[in-house]
Amino acid sequence: MSGPRYVIGVDLGTTHCAVAASLIERPAIKLFEIPQLVAPGEIAAKDLLPSFMYLPAPGEIADADRALPWGEAPPKDVIGALARTQGARAPVRLVSSAKSWICHGGVNRRAPILPWSAPDDEAKISPFEASTRYLDHLRAAWDHAHPEAPMAAQEVVITVPASFDEAACELTLDAARKAGLKGARLLEEPQAAFYDFIGAHAADLAAVLQGARLALVIDVGGGTTDLTLIKIAPGEDGQPALERIAVGGHLMLGGDNMDAALAHHIQKAAGVKGRMDPTEWSALVQSARQVKEQLLAADAPEQATVSIQRRGSRLIGGTRSVTVTREEARQVLLDGFVPFTGPEEVATRQGRAGLTTLGLPYTTDAAIPRHVNAFLRRHSEAAAAAGAEIRDGLPRPDTILLNGGVFNAPSLIERLQAVMARWFDDRPIVTLQHTSLDTAVARGAARSALSRRGLSPAIAGGTARAYYVGVEDADGVRRAFCVAPKGMEDGERVDVKDRIFKLVVDRPVAFPLYAYTGDRVDPAGALIEVDDELDPLPALRTTLRVKGDIWVDPETGGVPVNLASALTEGGTLELSLITVELPPKRWRLQLDLDLPAAPKAEASAPADDAASVAPHSAARRHQAAEAGPPDPALPEGFSRVQRILERTFNPHSAGADPKVAKPLRKDLEGELGPRGQWPSHTCRALADRLLKLAHLRGRSAAHELVWLRLVSWCVRPGFGARGDADRIEALWKIWGEGLQNPNDKGLWSEWWVLWRRVAGGLAPDQQRALFEACRPWLGGGKIPPGPRAHGQPEMLRMIAALEDLDAEQKTKGGHWCVERQRKVGSWWPLGRLGARVPILSPGAEVVPTAVAERWLRRLLDEDWASADGAAFAGVMLARATGIAGRDLPADLRDEVHRRLTATGAPSRWLTLLHQPADAAAIGLDGGDAKHVFGESLPTGLRLG
Repeated sequence: MSGPRYVIGVDLGTTHCAVAASLIERPAIKLFEIPQLVAPGEIAAKDLLPSFMYLPAPGEIADADRALPWGEAPPKDVIGALARTQGARAPVRLVSSAKSWICHGGVNRRAPILPWSAPDDEAKISPFEASTRYLDHLRAAWDHAHPEAPMAAQEVVITVPASFDEAACELTLDAARKAGLKGARLLEEPQAAFYDFIGAHAADLAAVLQGARLALVIDVGGGTTDLTLIKIAPGEDGQPALERIAVGGHLMLGGDNMDAALAHHIQKAAGVKGRMDPTEWSALVQSARQVKEQLLAADAPEQATVSIQRRGSRLIGGTRSVTVTREEARQVLLDGFVPFTGPEEVATRQGRAGLTTLGLPYTTDAAIPRHVNAFLRRHSEAAAAAGAEIRDGLPRPDTILLNGGVFNAPSLIERLQAVMARWFDDRPIVTLQHTSLDTAVARGAARSALSRRGLSPAIAGGTARAYYVGVEDADGVRRAFCVAPKGMEDGERVDVKDRIFKLVVDRPVAFPLYAYTGDRVDPAGALIEVDDELDPLPALRTTLRVKGDIWVDPETGGVPVNLASALTEGGTLELSLITVELPPKRWRLQLDLDLPAAPKAEASAPADDAASVAPHSAARRHQAAEAGPPDPALPEGFSRVQRILERTFNPHSAGADPKVAKPLRKDLEGELGPRGQWPSHTCRALADRLLKLAHLRGRSAAHELVWLRLVSWCVRPGFGARGDADRIEALWKIWGEGLQNPNDKGLWSEWWVLWRRVAGGLAPDQQRALFEACRPWLGGGKIPPGPRAHGQPEMLRMIAALEDLDAEQKTKGGHWCVERQRKVGSWWPLGRLGARVPILSPGAEVVPTAVAERWLRRLLDEDWASADGAAFAGVMLARATGIAGRDLPADLRDEVHRRLTATGAPSRWLTLLHQPADAAAIGLDGGDAKHVFGESLPTGLRLG
């Protein structure tokens, strides 16, 4: 064959999969009926393949009863209708919601973690492998029916939620490649649903959409809620011109949540108290799903009965039957998920959704209308530009297209229509007639492939997000550099050659990534502040090696590079770093999809520092240091180091020139080696020289910057070496003097970094003084006279290191950290502030148990891979202490244990959760120095 004969759309859904196709020569979309096991040894072809996998016990299902029409040997697992049936009887072996796990950054998505509720001795599979198996089943079924046109040789489009991040998209494409579909492309599900609608109305589309300027697609599937806005404008040929102008953020909210909410109601009605074990709970959720479908159907019965069976139950006979009425189901599901809300109500983070008990980080606000409202308000500018009516900041869509199996319940549609009509003076919004809630996405995916060939109406828009890389400016402040603007088309490439960066090489670095879905349009190359509008993505962590003849700047130690980006034909983002020097050399930045951001010692501290993490008061720490052995000899050449320092800060020489200060660190490393390898005694000797020059640090902002950076590095952690008490005393005089160049904003971050790094050596009254000095700048008091303090993120990180604060101060500091989480950029401060056993001062006060529990529940809403420091914070908040009234509930510790296990956390962290240890057995080692002291990887790119 010279080319593909078919276009094929694949809906890889949370609840079911579907395939639709069309011959390219004679476009006509048809569903492909998927052969699957419906009973042991019985095959049937159906429109939908349930997204369930059953892992049979040895000998449970005979080989002959698992055989499929293709393949020589039967697969070990069962996929589809039979899997769902078998799983209802043995949920501990049922894999479900794999798609939701694929977009869960808090776990290793390639690790065998499903079924989530299965005991360790049961068979398990990874979310990635489950997705691969579903796609492989679809491919094999198609190939069996079309031997002359195998799926791999056709044009294949696989749909994903519009909210999928780059990692989830790349994982999906990788699963497709492993299943033999190397050329597959991705398409957003809401857009696919709209493609199906316009394809079905190609003959009368102008009449159907007459007068409409803005269409809203609401796609509520099994695991996610996806929102999309489509602009409708007159086209040149008389047909509407369609453009996707906005997509919603990541919302893990769908039919699975409804099943869990109804299961909670049934459990309560049955009088079953306490927590059900995972197997019992999974079985109840499966039963609740069936009850939901029955009682919300158009011809729903008055009631349905559910049997709850307990293992080792105290109930008579081990089972209890509960009757659920149609009205009860409506109350739980309609009022809980589609409540009547006002036009001013937007989604909040208050309240919790029931399915968090199954390990997935579902959204905490279950009210779909509030999420729709927030989405519309966020995109009011784009909606206004499309010509939509705006009422008090709330755009009114002209039409709505609903999609997803949830809307098979007419009552949910009616309630949502009523809610949105109330927002606009009881004016109903036209609801477009869908073709099929269950198969529209697969059909639309195939239609999108036809549109690329000019055979069907098309939707313009390109990528719905802009992408940014975090870079460090000359003042050490992180900025966001736009590498891929909104609207970028598949196959498009962007090279930004007018901006040169210094690439940090031959050491571990991080490349922070951000996405933006708002209405602002930044061109490629724009440099903006990192604010709450940017959604952080998992950072790229790597070490880029210099090989061959690549030129390295002798002054900065960096390689001058430009950035380039490309949106692949598959729909994923590629970033490249290209040397300015010719011939160009290239590094490609690729998302780390194999592992989540598991706890690692990513920043090196002197080995002595890590060994100094011991539970003693500041006084005892200093006493131990003074009584220790004499310091080793200083390295050869230290006398030259002293001369470098004197030359830099001497006011009677060239030291008065700010330019002289900038290469100081490089000059010192030329004598002593890389900073991260300086031993503690060398650091302290260098600190002593710097402290003697402290009165000259204000010669210029550049002088003060290098002085602060060096002294904070050399004195950290403020204890553990002979003479540290005197050094802290000298530094405290510096605190009283303050910054010498306070109007330079870039200095403030280093100022707070200094006090964070030496906090372990400060006395309790000194720590409390630092807190009170920060309070006004964080919204806790009257602003004092004098220069304004800057650097709130580092200010909060410093507060987290002040273990001798009282409980009220720690509670306030934690509140500020949660409130400003995006700016802080890490969860480790919350873990330090809420630690049930402080690390350095175990006798210090801790926050109330209720406060720590509230913080941990908030933390469990995060994706622990993309949320820096979340795993460490979870350990600190949930660890067992054996102290009456201090430990958190056991179910919360169990949930943290599951998270840590899934993310590959150190075994010592798991031990801390359940085995109370005295202060001397804290269980942290040198590899945890980053988390204890708040160090992190340097940013890999700096402005040249």
